[in-house]
Amino acid sequence: MTIDQLRKAVRQQPFRPFNVCLGDGREIPVPHPECVMIGPEAARTFGIAGKGEDYRIIDLLLVTSLDFTNGHV
Repeated sequence: MTIDQLRKAVRQQPFRPFNVCLGDGREIPVPHPECVMIGPEAARTFGIAGKGEDYRIIDLLLVTSLDFTNGHV
């Protein structure tokens, strides 16, 4: 997975919710584009906001795929 592929998924119009799938089997939902935090340039990590003040910082090397679920995250 590259940061450009993630940016493309977040910026698509109209936005389609998706899951970030990790190598250990976890799937992290991205219900809205504002839930994803990507730094400038060629970052190796990104963040996903959860409920309340919860968030995750994820290493791109651990991402195996983005699962687009037709709006059902």
